[in-house]
Amino acid sequence: MDKIALKIRIFGDPVLRKKAKPVKQVTPEHRIILSEMARMMYAEQGVGLAALQVGICESMIVVDIGKGLYKLINPVITKKEGFQYIEEGCLSVPGICIEVKRAAKVTVKAQDDDSKPLIIEAEGLLACVFQHEIDHLNGKLIIDRASIVDKLKIKKRLEQLKKRSEHEK
Repeated sequence: MDKIALKIRIFGDPVLRKKAKPVKQVTPEHRIILSEMARMMYAEQGVGLAALQVGICESMIVVDIGKGLYKLINPVITKKEGFQYIEEGCLSVPGICIEVKRAAKVTVKAQDDDSKPLIIEAEGLLACVFQHEIDHLNGKLIIDRASIVDKLKIKKRLEQLKKRSEHEK
C-alpha cells in the first residue's frame, strides 16, 4: 500500500468533533497516512493538518511553517508560557480567518513516525500551529475560540460550509 485516498473534511462533518484515539503502535500504514497528509497540506498551502481533518480518528499531525516537516504521533502539550494573538485559518473551515489567543511558547511531547520519542520547544507561529492541530485532535476548531463578535461575523459562512459538508456525504 503506497497511497491512501484521503479527503479534507469540512466544517459540519461530525468527525471534526471527535476525540482522536492514541496510536498504540506505529505501523507502515501510519507512515503512509502521515506522508499523504503532508502531501495534502502542501497542496492546499496549509501549515498543519490533523488526522481527524482527513477522517482518521487517530492522534497524528503534520506541521511545516517553512522550516521543516514534523510528522507527530500522539502529540501532547506539556508546557505553555505567555500568550500571543495570531490570525488563524483552517483547511477544514475554508474562507474564515479569526484572531485566536494562544500560548506564545509550548513544549510538545510526541513520537516521530519511527516511534522515537520527541520533545519540541516551539514559539511564535510554530507554537500556534502545534496548538491549533492538537486542538483538532480534541475535537476543537478555531471557531470555538472565536470572540462573540467574530462568531456573529462568520455565522453565515459557517452555515454555507455546513450545507456543503452535508451535500458532499
